[in-house]
Amino acid sequence: MAFKNAERTQLYLRCAVFGPSGCGKTMSALRMAKGIAEKMNTSFAVIDTEARSASKYSDRIPFAVDDLKEKTIDHYIASMNEAAKAGYKVLVIDSLSHAWRELTEEVDRLAEKSASKNTFSPWAKVNPKQKRLIDAILNYPGHIIATMRSSTEWVIGENKDKKNVPEKIGLKPEQGKGIEFEFDLLLEMNQKHEAVVTKDRTGKFQDETIEKPGEDFGIALYDWLNCGTAAKQEVETETQPEAKPPAPKKNASNASDDSLKKRSMAVIKDIGSIVTASENGKEYFSEDERNEARQLIKDTKFTEEGFKELLTLKDFLTEEREKRNKKAA
Repeated sequence: MAFKNAERTQLYLRCAVFGPSGCGKTMSALRMAKGIAEKMNTSFAVIDTEARSASKYSDRIPFAVDDLKEKTIDHYIASMNEAAKAGYKVLVIDSLSHAWRELTEEVDRLAEKSASKNTFSPWAKVNPKQKRLIDAILNYPGHIIATMRSSTEWVIGENKDKKNVPEKIGLKPEQGKGIEFEFDLLLEMNQKHEAVVTKDRTGKFQDETIEKPGEDFGIALYDWLNCGTAAKQEVETETQPEAKPPAPKKNASNASDDSLKKRSMAVIKDIGSIVTASENGKEYFSEDERNEARQLIKDTKFTEEGFKELLTLKDFLTEEREKRNKKAA
């Protein structure tokens, strides 16, 4: 391994558009995708989870669509795979919020069945699903523009005549904690159909307010993404017959199992330290929660998949402990 000079390569866009209902998320995403697709001389596709809302604009903007009836993460990923196989280099996901809703509903069901009615251990179980979705977005071989609903709140504001009127504002996106880190560009829409650029890795639009972002904005993004050297393309080669592997030593499997068990036991030990930790005599986790963690460990097998599950549980409990520590401070 060695360091080398950093090189700016052509990139695929990862853009998220979020805001309250009626702010123009779908239309903005479609128009931006249209601008990028026309610049690439190609068509684009839409994964629609919003009761065919995107298709209402198909008389003005042509695109292919998958009206996702089963709004689970598995179906999101399957649809993305189909889009990739079909060669769509621009993909709109409208919206990602239904995937998050699947996880929250599953957590509630698991918590209801648990002895403590606490949601921390159910989240440890469903977190891998969210990670699979994020990985699918990051690894998609094309540009992605995803919309997200945001929770809303009514406030009193002034209209153009300086009269007090109720105004609907968007709060945080209805998606997982830290989802904003996964995107290059974040557009927060308001009821005036304006987009505030709250995150921008292009360095060109940060904190700008864009009225009804559309084709021109998509083209401007594409021009930035397309500057730089061409990214290396993976070339598929014919699969060659695999050489017959040498016969394993008799004790090779046992040695591997022992190593996996040792690594798993080390993680289990770390988990035990986390759930029994306390600050000034006050414990972070209740006895019921510790029992749930023990049961999760008990149900985990000493396999590679089981080892990954233990690491996920450890990471989740670490974050949960830090969160509770901040609340107590």
